[in-house]
Amino acid sequence: MRTLLIVLAVTAVTAGGGVAATGVLGGGGGNTPAAAPSGPARTARVEQTTLTRSETVDGTLGYGDPSPVRAGSGGGGQPDGSDGGSGSGGGSSGDGGSGSGGGTLTWLPGEGAVIKRGEPVYSVDENKVPLLYGSTPLYRTLDVGAEGKDVGQLEKNLAALGYTGFTVDREFTSGTADAVRAWQEDLGREETGKVAPGDAVVAPGGRRVSEVTAVRGHAASGEVLSWTGTERIVTVDLEARYEDLVEEGTRATVKLPDDTETGAVVTGVGNAATAKPAEQGGGDTVTLPITLSVKDQKKLGRYQAAPVDVTLTAESRGNVLAVPVNALVARKGGGYAVQAVTADGVEYRPVKLGLFADGRVEVSGEGVTEGLKVGIPQ
Repeated sequence: MRTLLIVLAVTAVTAGGGVAATGVLGGGGGNTPAAAPSGPARTARVEQTTLTRSETVDGTLGYGDPSPVRAGSGGGGQPDGSDGGSGSGGGSSGDGGSGSGGGTLTWLPGEGAVIKRGEPVYSVDENKVPLLYGSTPLYRTLDVGAEGKDVGQLEKNLAALGYTGFTVDREFTSGTADAVRAWQEDLGREETGKVAPGDAVVAPGGRRVSEVTAVRGHAASGEVLSWTGTERIVTVDLEARYEDLVEEGTRATVKLPDDTETGAVVTGVGNAATAKPAEQGGGDTVTLPITLSVKDQKKLGRYQAAPVDVTLTAESRGNVLAVPVNALVARKGGGYAVQAVTADGVEYRPVKLGLFADGRVEVSGEGVTEGLKVGIPQ
């Protein structure tokens, strides 16, 4: 990107520099100032300022891509849209423990509903199938003697729901079984003390129902609904040429349709993908999927989904000397110079380039000081 900016700057200067650029390129020594044939028609001042490299791109406010929830599976999808676990069975059975029976859907949430830990995702044969928080789907029956990460996840959820009498670890004990029975009683299920695939749905956190795809009264099989996270996020298909602007933790500003603004932070940078917009009829466009979180959700107002402008800030440098990019002149043998306009005339002073931002460039070099008048080649 830095090389591209410099090339663009040189192209602009060479194309518009005319006599000034030719005078430098044709001079004697590479470092010897050469008197300009005449004073420049336009000038600017070397300024001491803060340069911030940023780019404003199109984004979309919403809840992110929905992921499916399938009846009888132990997982309810991950934020990235993956399934989150295939689980087994076709819905929770009436015995509250096998998770292998087909059953009938007897209750479904409404679109837009927010489901939190312990609350029902759907019901099969009047048995509530609740939401548990975690990353490991229910893939086996958990009973006394079972050990593993999934046991620890279950116990952590039981503790968070207020059940006691066990230690949160990786071992399913008789105390865990007693807590499970108490939980099943509160859910209105048979108190088996066991938890099987299909008895609960696992997701990373609270979920918001985006679409209900099943019908109450139908068999509990296949996709039941799709959902997302509960907080609004901003997504951007960022052109690959701006890749160096972002990494996890990069701060950004989001402008809403009513022109109000709020801060955001990049929380995810995906892999490059190539798209061919049919309506454009052009070449391939390589983009990166970017996800940004907004800490202060209230500043998003009542917008549930909307196009937004996202300003990404990659780098900022304070107290630097800067000139307009079109004040640069290419030097013979490489490098750049500026036309210094003084009481004694015009001379070319070599400069070292730094950050490019907002049509200006950071410069430094002997005789380059704040307030110096420099020419703008025509």
